[in-house]
Amino acid sequence: MRCRIGTLCKSVLFGQCIAALALTMGMGSAFAVEGGLSGTMKKIKDDGVVVIGFRDASIPFSYYDANQKPIGYSMDITNLIIAELKKKLNMPDLKVRQIPITSQNRISLLQNGTFDFECTTTTNNASRAKQVDFTNSIFEIGTRLLARKDSGINDFSDLKGKTLVVGAGTTSEKIIRGMNVEKNLGMSIMSAKDHSESFLMLSTGRAKAMMMDDALLAGERAKTKNPSDYVITGTPQSYEAYGCMVRKNDEGLKSLMNAVIAHAETSGEAEKIYNKWFMNPIPPKNLNLDFPLSDTMKKLFEHPNDKPVS
Repeated sequence: MRCRIGTLCKSVLFGQCIAALALTMGMGSAFAVEGGLSGTMKKIKDDGVVVIGFRDASIPFSYYDANQKPIGYSMDITNLIIAELKKKLNMPDLKVRQIPITSQNRISLLQNGTFDFECTTTTNNASRAKQVDFTNSIFEIGTRLLARKDSGINDFSDLKGKTLVVGAGTTSEKIIRGMNVEKNLGMSIMSAKDHSESFLMLSTGRAKAMMMDDALLAGERAKTKNPSDYVITGTPQSYEAYGCMVRKNDEGLKSLMNAVIAHAETSGEAEKIYNKWFMNPIPPKNLNLDFPLSDTMKKLFEHPNDKPVS
């Protein structure tokens, strides 16, 4: 329309601006949920389900309880993320589907869309970061050895000419195979499909030691009838950070997960979750890992970040 009177023109324009502003404000939440979504967040919204990857035997991070339900430290972090997803997407009834993954298939299954994200025991390192993205770290560990106390194994050099077992596809496997060649140790290195198989090889004498992340070694030791028969030993060969994995360049989901993790770590909630799983009896056998919070973990909780440690 054309206005012949200046004051009338200003009045009309002002009214149009107010109406437009009211419309925008009224639809603000809709734009935030619908128009601003992309990647996995949009996929979850469209499908009405979020698909989580989990490990079935990584005590105390991600493992089955007596009822075959995934539980653990990492699963509690996962549940915080799911709760925030429900709020962000305005989907209180968002369905959750859980898929077991392994060290060997976790990256490929994430990339091909089989699951949407995972928070388990996956190390954030440079080679993996070329294929996937990592959130703020949820845990930091050192790679060490578990051996029988009477074995005479105190450090990696004691394994010269002996047999060691390590998880297939893990960073520990890459490290120990490199060390074996570099230092001419002549070790026989066996690759196990999971932590339970690794410990079975150790406990039955097929291997003199098993190499793994120290927190996971504490979990395997706690499962034995006589935990005091085994010792976690050896100079750490790497310090590693566990992060949650998301697809490459999936900034929307990564941003939400980073915010949840950072809040949990700086508010004290993550430390409560830690104490629940590492300093108290845990299902299904009421084992107590008695693995106090390290100075490294305290620093992580004070300053959340997504940087690899090693």
